[in-house]
Amino acid sequence: MARILLVDDEDTVRGFLKRGLELDGHTVVTAIDGSDGLDRLSEAGGGFDLMLTDIRMPLMDGIALSLAAKRDYPELTILLMTGFADQRERARGLDAIVTDVLTKPFSLADLRSTVTRALAA
Repeated sequence: MARILLVDDEDTVRGFLKRGLELDGHTVVTAIDGSDGLDRLSEAGGGFDLMLTDIRMPLMDGIALSLAAKRDYPELTILLMTGFADQRERARGLDAIVTDVLTKPFSLADLRSTVTRALAA
């Protein structure tokens, strides 16, 4: 299965999503914000199949993280998550680098099917 980098600043959300993705056999590495996510990417030499990141986070948001990640690792598939309409609007211009944007709240089934589609693309 896939190796996934999950970036979210909320412990409970991060834990729930990690467990849900592991149900499908994925290996999931977590990061607590965009800066930490960029560190994890660098440590792994970009060795992830997918990065799933929240948009709104402290230090470095998911959009800045996505731009940096795609610059350094152009083959990386990126999914964004947000619970804020204004953040979703910010992501509209990223169609060339972001596969999809999940709007919170979403179900575990929605997450799993979106990840499956993104990995198959």
